[in-house]
Amino acid sequence: MKAVVALGANLEEPIAAVELAITLLEQSTDLVARSSLFSTKPVGGPPQPDYVNAVCIIESNLPARDLLGLLHGIEKSMGRVRNERWGPRVIDLDLIMYGLLVSEEEDLTLPHPRAHERRFVLEPWLEIDPDAELPLHGRVSDILADLPPYK
Repeated sequence: MKAVVALGANLEEPIAAVELAITLLEQSTDLVARSSLFSTKPVGGPPQPDYVNAVCIIESNLPARDLLGLLHGIEKSMGRVRNERWGPRVIDLDLIMYGLLVSEEEDLTLPHPRAHERRFVLEPWLEIDPDAELPLHGRVSDILADLPPYK
């Protein structure tokens, strides 16, 4: 199943962290494509350093919940601590979409509930998939065209 994973980091060595997370993803799934690295300002949360972001497209035979568990395992292995919503982090991996699956369960919301609002997800995704579509929201290029520019 095709899945889109967004990666971000802004603590310690964020470029190295995102690159390592991509390598770990590649070792545990079928990596189809990866975007360039994007430097972005934080959205929400406390004052914090800028982020390094990327998006990967993968193929996986895992059920969506198990794939999300794999992503959380990569985060944990890299030292991710979840103690502040939208706070700074060593690494963050978000499952943006998994095929056309729509889920509104407490532990699995697909597509990602804020992906359509986030340039730092949509721009790298569009770079590697110009025809990308986000379930429930439409073509990524159209969503991006309607978003305000970065401040």
